[in-house]
Amino acid sequence: MKKMFQYLVIGLIALLVLVYTGVKYSNIVVGEKAPDFETTLIDGTRFRLSNLEGKYVLLDFWGSWCPPCRIENPQLVRLHSKYSDKLIIVTVALEKDNVSWKKVVEKDGFTWKNQIVNQNRYVILSPVARKYGVTSIPAKFLISPNGKLLGSPSFDEIDQMFSKEN
Repeated sequence: MKKMFQYLVIGLIALLVLVYTGVKYSNIVVGEKAPDFETTLIDGTRFRLSNLEGKYVLLDFWGSWCPPCRIENPQLVRLHSKYSDKLIIVTVALEKDNVSWKKVVEKDGFTWKNQIVNQNRYVILSPVARKYGVTSIPAKFLISPNGKLLGSPSFDEIDQMFSKEN
């Protein structure tokens, strides 16, 4: 019985490693088309990422329970207020319940329309996060006006990029 339990634990660990590796090394490649997805925004409207082509998009994965995410939120709000004419922010909250994020969104000042909440116990089980290889948060991806993935720049790099365009 003890041997069987050991084999079961080893098999479970191997399975988790395979799932993690599959998610972490998904098919996203800088310069290629950003993975498209369709979901529902917090206001109930249908959303499709590819409908935002024509402007830059910052896709930000975060969680109300994530201290590093909360530290970054003021920078995200600043980018939105400074470049809302050039940059569309899409936030994907990866939440364990459907309540906590509401308080954080209000407190941190998220005013943009494109807010998504994906309730899931584990980050890597979110269908949208899996498309982008997200295994930890915060994680962000900049997408060009023609839908190409530009990478995961820092807030300072994004600010420099848009301030040069002025």
